[in-house]
Amino acid sequence: MQREQTQVVRGNTLFIRKFEVVVVDGPDRGARLASTGEEMTIGGVEGNDLVLSDGTISRHHCGLRIDEHGLELRDLGSTNGTFVGDVEIIRSYIKSGARIRVGQTSVAIELLDQEIGQPLATGDRMGELIGGSPAMRRLFPLLEQCAGSMATVLLQGETGTGKELVAEAIHRASGRVDKPFVVVDCSALSHQLAESELFGHVRGAFTGADAARVGVFEAAHGGTVFLDEIGELSPALQPLLLRVLESRTIRRVGSNEQRPIDVRVIAASHRDVRALVNERRFRSDLFYRLNVVRIAIPPLREREGDVALLGEQFWRELRPDAPVPPGLLEHLATQSWPGNVRELRNAVERATLIGWAEGPPTTPAERLTYPQAKEVWERAWIEELVRMHAGNLSAAARAARMGRSHLRELVRQYAIARPQSEDE
Repeated sequence: MQREQTQVVRGNTLFIRKFEVVVVDGPDRGARLASTGEEMTIGGVEGNDLVLSDGTISRHHCGLRIDEHGLELRDLGSTNGTFVGDVEIIRSYIKSGARIRVGQTSVAIELLDQEIGQPLATGDRMGELIGGSPAMRRLFPLLEQCAGSMATVLLQGETGTGKELVAEAIHRASGRVDKPFVVVDCSALSHQLAESELFGHVRGAFTGADAARVGVFEAAHGGTVFLDEIGELSPALQPLLLRVLESRTIRRVGSNEQRPIDVRVIAASHRDVRALVNERRFRSDLFYRLNVVRIAIPPLREREGDVALLGEQFWRELRPDAPVPPGLLEHLATQSWPGNVRELRNAVERATLIGWAEGPPTTPAERLTYPQAKEVWERAWIEELVRMHAGNLSAAARAARMGRSHLRELVRQYAIARPQSEDE
């Protein structure tokens, strides 16, 4: 079945079809809303585009998004589900005229003949970011707009899409470029010392605190703090971070003194934080503070033509003394990249180490140093371990008799794709 055209590029503008949502049954019958961008969310609390009074829907129930393939419907981890007819939808493309059911409410979705124009960058680079696809050229002007403000930004993107590079690009294009850019991996914060790492401590605050320490927010004064994997932030730290965002002050562990800070906060997550709010694993008030500007980072599968562009760039960075082997870029462009840009870079790096000659890389031992051979073996071993346990890192770590945090770091290092599992 041929899909309706929902996006088209004319000159340096991407035109997106508008769509309208009409409540046809339920407490809010007659309510309607037309899209003002590529995405619309439906839920029971402020912060959604369409807020419904139906008590059987979740806070953030579902989202609709226009992309080059059509109109996508995605459930946001709702309690009662999102349905088209009798089919429960997790994520699927729907046709114009479809009716969806959320709780006790029925909603009709219609594509309109009107369009929304979004500017495209004329170049294929912004700082360290590279992309000539419409998905990336649309992103660059948005990042430049964000750079000119102090608004808190929430980046949403799959693992390996380059969220840290996007955050740094915003920082580099801002007036804070000469100040620190400090990265915090919220998933790796030590449970016992997390508060100290973020906010610092005074001497004697706890056993082992032999000297005062400056925390991340003080160290980044005047610059930007990038909170990576914000969805992993422990519940105990969430109200403390909320207080920092509201008051723009921090209090070191063991002190009553409030210290003013001047930082720009950018957060990121590979999960949809709205689903974590529904699950009550993430504070809704903190989410609203972070979600001032939400930017979706496109996965590599939505970046037509960028695989070859990135592959060539990575090769030239890693092997500036050698030309790109014939056929390599064409081969890369035919592959799927569930690990996104990070996985692609790893593949190119493997090719520079072990060779590529009109076919997939081979591993002749005489061309590898011991560290290189160890890396090739370790990557293959981790991939197989994760596959055997269906992506469950806790089970995989137990089977391998290794620490889960260490395994998680290796999975990230090698950009190993895995299904979402219950332990995450």
